[in-house]
Amino acid sequence: MEVHLRELRYFVAVAEELNVTRAAERLFVSQPALSKQLRVLERQLGFGLFERVPSGMALTRQGEALLPVARDLLGRWAAGVAEARAAAPPGTLVIGMQTAVGRGLHQAALRRFRERLPGWEVALRLVGWDDPSGGLADGSSDVAFIWLPVPPGVRTYVVATERRGVAMPADHRLAGLAEVPFPALRGEPFIALPAVAGPLRDFWLGLDARDDEPVVGVIANTPEEVFEAVTGGLGVVLVAEGNAELYSRPGLAYRPVAGLPPGELAIAWREGDRRPQVTAFIDALRQVATKV
Repeated sequence: MEVHLRELRYFVAVAEELNVTRAAERLFVSQPALSKQLRVLERQLGFGLFERVPSGMALTRQGEALLPVARDLLGRWAAGVAEARAAAPPGTLVIGMQTAVGRGLHQAALRRFRERLPGWEVALRLVGWDDPSGGLADGSSDVAFIWLPVPPGVRTYVVATERRGVAMPADHRLAGLAEVPFPALRGEPFIALPAVAGPLRDFWLGLDARDDEPVVGVIANTPEEVFEAVTGGLGVVLVAEGNAELYSRPGLAYRPVAGLPPGELAIAWREGDRRPQVTAFIDALRQVATKV
């Protein structure tokens, strides 16, 4: 039996809220995705964790017995991550990234950061879209470049606001347009982020501007998977204008989309994290972003 930490977090959140909707909001995931993961966990365990009661939900006897164990495991894991972080080489700032940053921001900020904290090392790590916090939630990143919206417990500073456009195969029926009206994409299969990405997935499916349900053709967890699916003719995808330049490749066409609010790229850090290396990098990035 393989039970993942994410499933334990989901179980604990629902057990504490006794309400799937509130737990989903707290976890920054969609309610259907949370319910599905709970069913998967119950099948793995071979017993139910919750039961319906007149007031809503309640833990089963098995769920009550498992809850303190799950909390203990999550607490021990968090403590272990903290110890591992402390064992890292002194002076290492870990930057999580969901996509390539570009936009003249990253390298310029690093130069300013190293001027302020000479001798510090920087480690870059690509984080899948199944973690909308960019590695901040589990402590594997110190700061992260992520697209809004973000999970709770995270502070942000927006470094770029860009139009959303559509990436499609170069021979797509809409590729001849200079600008694509969003309603013209109705019925098109979309490349989607995994369901656990929650509101971030919704944003890049354009749910904030839709009056219909999107058609999901393929689910992808990394930019490479996304654009391979697009060039393979499996669907289209909404893309920020700056990312269209970063991920340009043969067989791919990008067109701006009319009728969509822009996307926002931000640097993010955990609330209350005032470590000097975190503050130094954020300040460096603020200085660079004001000049871009």
